[in-house]
Amino acid sequence: MKLRKFPALAAWLVLSLSVGLAQAAVQVITGPTPIERGDARAAGDITLVNEKLAFAIAVESAVPYGVPRGAIIDVAPVRGGRIGRDQAIFADFIPNNWSAWPNTSQRVTIVQRDPAQAVVRAERDWGKVTITTLYTLKENSDHIEIVTTMRNDGDAVLTDLLSGLTLWAKGGYFFGIPGLAGLEKGKADGALADRVVGYDEDWTIALHCADFDHINYGSKDLYLRHTLPPGASRSFSGWLQVGPSGDLGPVIRAEIARRQLPAGLVRGVVTGRDGAQIARPVIVIEKQGQPYGWVLGRNGGYQLTLPAGDYALYATARNSSQTAKAAVTIAAGATAVRDFRNLNGPGKIEFNVSRAGDGRPLDARIAIAEGQKPLVQFLGKKVFFTELDRRGRVEVPIAAGRYRFRVSSGGGFLGPGRELALTVAPGGTQVTAVALPMRFDPGAQGWYAADLHHHADQAEAVTPPADLARSQLAAGLDVLVVTDHDSTVNHRALQRIAQRRGMAFIPGVELSASWGHFNAYPLLLGEKLGVDTSKATATELFRDARRLGAIIVQSNHPYLPDGYMTSVAAGVVPGGFDADFDLLEINAGEPDDDAKVLQQLWSLWNRGHRIYLTGGSDTHDVWNDVSGRIRTFAHLDGRPTAAGFARALKDGHAYVSFGPLIFPSVMLGDTLKLTPGTAFKLGFDLKSVAGIRKAELVGDGTVVKTESFGGSAANEIHVDFSLAAGTVRWYALLVEDSQGNKAYTNPIWVDTLKSPSE
Repeated sequence: MKLRKFPALAAWLVLSLSVGLAQAAVQVITGPTPIERGDARAAGDITLVNEKLAFAIAVESAVPYGVPRGAIIDVAPVRGGRIGRDQAIFADFIPNNWSAWPNTSQRVTIVQRDPAQAVVRAERDWGKVTITTLYTLKENSDHIEIVTTMRNDGDAVLTDLLSGLTLWAKGGYFFGIPGLAGLEKGKADGALADRVVGYDEDWTIALHCADFDHINYGSKDLYLRHTLPPGASRSFSGWLQVGPSGDLGPVIRAEIARRQLPAGLVRGVVTGRDGAQIARPVIVIEKQGQPYGWVLGRNGGYQLTLPAGDYALYATARNSSQTAKAAVTIAAGATAVRDFRNLNGPGKIEFNVSRAGDGRPLDARIAIAEGQKPLVQFLGKKVFFTELDRRGRVEVPIAAGRYRFRVSSGGGFLGPGRELALTVAPGGTQVTAVALPMRFDPGAQGWYAADLHHHADQAEAVTPPADLARSQLAAGLDVLVVTDHDSTVNHRALQRIAQRRGMAFIPGVELSASWGHFNAYPLLLGEKLGVDTSKATATELFRDARRLGAIIVQSNHPYLPDGYMTSVAAGVVPGGFDADFDLLEINAGEPDDDAKVLQQLWSLWNRGHRIYLTGGSDTHDVWNDVSGRIRTFAHLDGRPTAAGFARALKDGHAYVSFGPLIFPSVMLGDTLKLTPGTAFKLGFDLKSVAGIRKAELVGDGTVVKTESFGGSAANEIHVDFSLAAGTVRWYALLVEDSQGNKAYTNPIWVDTLKSPSE
C-alpha cells in the first residue's frame, strides 16, 4: 500500500511513531486531523499534538454555528502516545456576546513549529476590528496557551462590548464557574474561581480565564464588559487544559499555579460501612457553601491540593451515598488529614407506571424532587425515563437514602403528576407501582402535540436518540422530532424507534448560521446539508432547506444575538432579508422574548403575511431540561404524519402552549367571510391541569375582550366572544392558567366583504 494515496493515514502513522518515540516533542500536522471523530477534515486544517493533548484549528473546514474559521474545533487527550476522541465543539474568542460576525476574512498561519513549542496565529476581522489570536502548545504541557488581541481600526468608540473566551464541549457534562450555580447569564460577582470544565469519566477540558466579569450560556462563555476606543487594543488570555479523566484535581492545581495562590494539601482514606476501602471514591469540595470541585481517589485513598482557605469536603462514589461533610482549613504549605467512613453502597428501585383506572402502562419521567442529586454527573442520574420496549417500567440504580420522587406522564398537559416518598436501602431492590390520572386527550379531537425544537447528541447536545425518544414519549408528545445543529445523522435511528412505537417522526435540522438559526423539516432521510452556514446567504440557506424536502422553515429564538430578527434589524444578514420562512418560534429558554415574537407576528398579520407561530423547548440535555415544556398543537384529520403535521403548521391550524389546551369552534388559520355588521361568535373550550385563570381575545394586535375566572380556576371552561364583522382582520387568543403558564394561538382571519349595495 502506498501511503501517499492516503495522506491522513500517513500523517497518523508518522504521528503515532513520533509521539511514542520522542518523549518531548510538539507535532504540527497540516491536513485532516488524526483526532478520533474530529471535525477538522480539510486539507488546510492544522493539528497540534504533544504528549498530553491534541487540538485542531479550522482553516478550511466549517466551524459549528457558522462561526468564522480560525477557531479550535477539535480537542482530545493523548494517553500513552495515542490520540483520543474529540471532546470539543469549539473553543474561540467572542468579540461581543455571539461569534465574530460580521466577518469577511480569516487567515491562519503557523508561526513556530519546533519540538519544544508550536505557535499558530489566527487573524479575523469583525466589522472594523482586527482580532488576532495566538495558540501556543509547549512540550509536555497539559494546556494550550491562548492570547487574543482586539484592535479597533475604525473611527467610532465601541462601547458596552462583552468580549472573551468560550468553551463548548462535545457530550459529557459541564461544571461552570464555582459560585455561580444557577446563573445562566449576567454579572459574575459571586465567582469563586476563574475556570469552567467540560468533563466525563474519562476526560476533562478546562478553560482558565481571569479576564471576565460576565457569563453567558451557564458559563460556557466568559466575557469582560469593556470599551474599545479608536486605535486602541485590548488583550485577553487564558489556558485550555486537557486531562485524561474526570478528575478536577489537576484543574485546581493549574488554577493555583496560574494565579500563584498559596496552597496546601489534604489527604485521607474512604471506607464503607463494612470497613472495606472504597476502590474509586470521589471527594467533593465546597467553598462558602458552593460546589468548588472534586478529586478522584484510588484504592480507598485520595490527595488534594487546594488554595489556602476554609472548605467542606464529603466523600461519595458511583450510585452511592454521601458522607457527612467535614470542615477543613487549608494552610499554605501544610497538610491536613480527613478520613471518611461508613459510605453506603447503591440500592435499586423498580418503577411501574400506569394509568389510573385501566392500568395501561404509561411512558413516564421520574425526577428526584428531594434527596441526593450527584454533583459529579457521571456518578448517577437525577432524572429517569421508563423504557422504550417495556412501557411504564424502569429499574433505577441509586444511592441509599430517603427520597421524594416526582413522577409524571404527559408533562403536566394531560394529567397531574404524583410525588411519592421512598427510602432506598443499600443492596436491595424496591418495587413501586405508580398510578397516574390522565384527564385530557387532545388527540381524540384531532389536536396532536410536538416539541419542534429538540436536539439529540450532535454538537453540544448530549442526549442519545433512544433517550430523546423516551423523554418525548414521557412528555406525552404525539410526534417524535429531532433538530440537531447542522446534522442529520440521528434521523434513521429515530425513524426506527418511531416505527416500533407506531408513531410519526419528523426528521429536522437546525441550520445554524451566526446571524440566525432555522429549523427545517420534515427532511428526506439520508440527505446532508449542501451549504456552508458560515458563508451562505439567507436565500441560499432557505433554498437548501427546501432542497432537503422541508415544508417548514422556522426562525428559532429570533431575538437572541444570533437570531434572524436581531440580525435583520442590524443589517448583517448576508444577502439581505429573505421572507421565505414559515414560522416564528416561541422558545422556552427565552421567556423574555415571547412578547417580542408576538408583536412581530401581529405586525406581520396586520400586513396580511401568513407567517405563523411555533414553539420548541430547545432541549439539549433531557436530564437537566424538560422535553415539551412548550409544545405546538396542530390539528389534523386522521393520525399524524410528518408531512401532515407540517402542512397543518403552514396553514396556521396550530397553537403553542406552556400548559393550557385550546379547542376552537372556528379552526385557527381559517378565514371567515362576513358582510359588515354581521354578528358572530368565536367559541373556545379551554382545559388545564392547573386550572384556567384568564383568556384574552386579541384583534389586530390589541386586546379587545378579556374573560377572567377569578379564584375558581376550573380545569375545563367554555368561553364565547360575541363579535360583529367590521374592520378587524384577525383574532387570536391568549390563555393563562393558575400557575402563570400561557398558550398563544394563530389567528382566525376575518374577511369582511362589501355588501351588494356597495
